[in-house]
Amino acid sequence: MFSGVTKPTLELYFPEINKSNGAAVIICPGGGYSVVVYQAEGIKTALEFARNGVAAFVLKYRLPDDSTMQDKKIGPLQDAEQAVKIVRENAQHWGIDPNKIGIMGFSAGGHLASTEATHWKEPLIENDKRTSLRPDYQILIYPVISMQDKLTHAGSRSRLLGKNPTQEVMDHFSNELQVDEKTPPAYITHAGDDKVVDVDNSIVYYEKLRQHHVPAELHIYPKGNHGFVLSQPTEEWMMPLFKWMKNSKWMND
Repeated sequence: MFSGVTKPTLELYFPEINKSNGAAVIICPGGGYSVVVYQAEGIKTALEFARNGVAAFVLKYRLPDDSTMQDKKIGPLQDAEQAVKIVRENAQHWGIDPNKIGIMGFSAGGHLASTEATHWKEPLIENDKRTSLRPDYQILIYPVISMQDKLTHAGSRSRLLGKNPTQEVMDHFSNELQVDEKTPPAYITHAGDDKVVDVDNSIVYYEKLRQHHVPAELHIYPKGNHGFVLSQPTEEWMMPLFKWMKNSKWMND
């Protein structure tokens, strides 16, 4: 677990050459925008992807901080955009299909991943080559989606947007309000009894995706609370995710 992150990193995990299927995913661990749960949500997940033929990249994004950022609201998003740009521009070198690059996030990292998936048309980084910053798919694990009072995780909102954000700013970073027909397909999972991040975050996001005809799959488990996947073997909770990826043609059977 990392705190006070001021320099972003992208750690690479490649499958064995004979197992690679060309897919890639950028992983944004959670931590309420106050820490990065790097090992449990990042590395363990990346290793399982690599074992299943998917190249994985763990993003240690900068944590919002007024003392180190001109605008802390966009710092983590800039890092997510840069990660997509790096992976796509190096896809051929790394044996990756540039049209099979996804983004994944847990909890507040799910907010970051869904922000990148809904705000990609507004680049916040230098992009001279005009590389597409749109992830091809998104994977959200008990995600924070909304910044609205009734739905948001208060700690994540305060860390990212400050203690008294305007309604305009809250709307902009409420990703259920930013979905359109070009939003990437999604796999979402959450526990119905989550006492930290209300499951309605996932439900309302799924509904917006469906209304805009974006392919989406939602798994809600009745019990497990927040971080429920951490108490399960990685290969167990990722089984339905891999099935979705195969059915969606992101990875081979």
